[in-house]
Amino acid sequence: MSKNRTNTGDSRMEQHIKTWTSVIILSAALYSGFAGAHGKVSLETDSCIRNISGSMIHLSTYQPQHDPEAEYCTEIPQEGETLWVLDLVDQALRDMPIGIKIVRGSGKALSETVASIYSTNHSDGVIKGHFNLSEGQYTLFVTGEGIPPLHYEYPLRIQMTNYTESFIRIAPYIITFLLIAFITDKLLKRRQLRH
Repeated sequence: MSKNRTNTGDSRMEQHIKTWTSVIILSAALYSGFAGAHGKVSLETDSCIRNISGSMIHLSTYQPQHDPEAEYCTEIPQEGETLWVLDLVDQALRDMPIGIKIVRGSGKALSETVASIYSTNHSDGVIKGHFNLSEGQYTLFVTGEGIPPLHYEYPLRIQMTNYTESFIRIAPYIITFLLIAFITDKLLKRRQLRH
């Protein structure tokens, strides 16, 4: 009889180990999927790329005074001095004048122009600059003055919380916590029923 109890105890212990191993594997899978979503991405899936008829541009923004390692696109965490780099991926864009304009507001609620730049010498495919913007929404317009002209648009959010992105960032941890709590609850209830 005691041998049967030992086998039952060993069986329960194996089941606990399998359950917790599954939880750990699921947590690791959720975390690695989340981490991969913010790693290096292809040009086709990069949210900082704009593509019109095969002519692509890429925007990067930096705030080295706050975080020297961080690269942003349109969600800029702090107001103030921001460096920007526009990569002209398409060779045709490198041979035409480029107009860049930053306007306060977004969509149909555009107001005054905050800054503008006109570049005719960018054979290396890079246009750099900086802006000093206060908190709020802006739109960066890039116009390639070819025939026909190419118009690109980037909505900029300066020091504004993006709740969707914040939720996506913490969702794997919430799911893992709820899963662990659910499994622990089931195991404790099962143990109470047996005793």
